[in-house]
Amino acid sequence: MSVAFAGYAAVFDVVDRAGDVVRRGGFAGAGVVPLLWQHRGVAVGTLTSVFEDARGLRVEGVVADPELARLVRGGAVAGLSVGYRATSVRQGVRRELLSVDLVEVSLVAVPMQVLARVEVLRHPDESQDPEP
Repeated sequence: MSVAFAGYAAVFDVVDRAGDVVRRGGFAGAGVVPLLWQHRGVAVGTLTSVFEDARGLRVEGVVADPELARLVRGGAVAGLSVGYRATSVRQGVRRELLSVDLVEVSLVAVPMQVLARVEVLRHPDESQDPEP
């Protein structure tokens, strides 16, 4: 059984475990990309919405892989992460990502950015969209 979800794949101005920080506007123009598990393999579902808001990169989608959907539904997998190519970087104390080309979004066991999390779950047949 699949599960629909919404959450933040990246949060602006928060330093990740590698010392990088994404700035507002960094994902400008990003569109729907593949949904992967741990940044590898084949798609495990689909993203239906990818957009920047005031907080970060908001994503909504459906996990189609039955085992992964079970883990997400049960809260065992709640991390999100982005795969990207940096196109504009400012190097200072931290590497600031000013602009990136989004390549994929992954469900992960341990996200690089601690606030990048699945926040809303629902059955995909429910008529209402996941709320932010």
